[in-house]
Amino acid sequence: MGQTIVLTGMVLAAIPIGEYDKRITLLTKERGKITAFAKGARRQGSTLTAAANPFAFGQFEVYEGRTSYTVVRASISNYFRELVADFESVYYGFYFLEIADYYTRENADELHMLKLLYQSMRALEKKTLPNRLVRCIYELKAMVINGEYPNVFSCMDCKREDRLAFFDVEKGGMLCETCGRTGAIPVDASTLYALQYIVTSSIEKLYTFTVSEEVLTTLERVMEAYMKRYIDRRFKSLEVLKENLGFAGRL
Repeated sequence: MGQTIVLTGMVLAAIPIGEYDKRITLLTKERGKITAFAKGARRQGSTLTAAANPFAFGQFEVYEGRTSYTVVRASISNYFRELVADFESVYYGFYFLEIADYYTRENADELHMLKLLYQSMRALEKKTLPNRLVRCIYELKAMVINGEYPNVFSCMDCKREDRLAFFDVEKGGMLCETCGRTGAIPVDASTLYALQYIVTSSIEKLYTFTVSEEVLTTLERVMEAYMKRYIDRRFKSLEVLKENLGFAGRL
């Protein structure tokens, strides 16, 4: 305690404090999720102005006091400017920050969640990947990292690993052709493969594929049903997307 340390991380949220300061939430490789004060960040010409905003990724030198952290200086390597410049993409990005905030804890090993968050922001900047697909991948992989993802490898009833054809949200995973029941979501082979790939692949290889509109629609149905059943929070960023872009579907 009472020392300066350097942390690698991303700003998840920033709140004005007093006349000139900010309180930021940082997801870091070394200390998990922490709260830190950026004094003077709202002053004109402050060296912390840009660093104390959501999406800023880099190294943060902080003073570790007995009860709080204070940002001393920062070296930002990525502001995700292309992402921030696009309304739809930036609110998907804000949603990803909210999910990271929901799952992560202080003094926990959050390296994988930080890597996922960073790679997902980069994916949102790619024009070749639909934001809807990036969202499905991010949601499912965040659940995998936190150990509460659905079983997409065997039937929840009879345990067989072949002929999987339905997703049952109440049972928390797949059902085979024989065990399928009314209300379960039909899942074709391509969608099943996409689900299994997301669960098993490394973070670095997540955003290397695309899917058909039909598969994407099914992925959205599966993730909507599962998240609605197992996550007890409404995310403000999705509400903004719904209100401003007129999204129907699963928002």
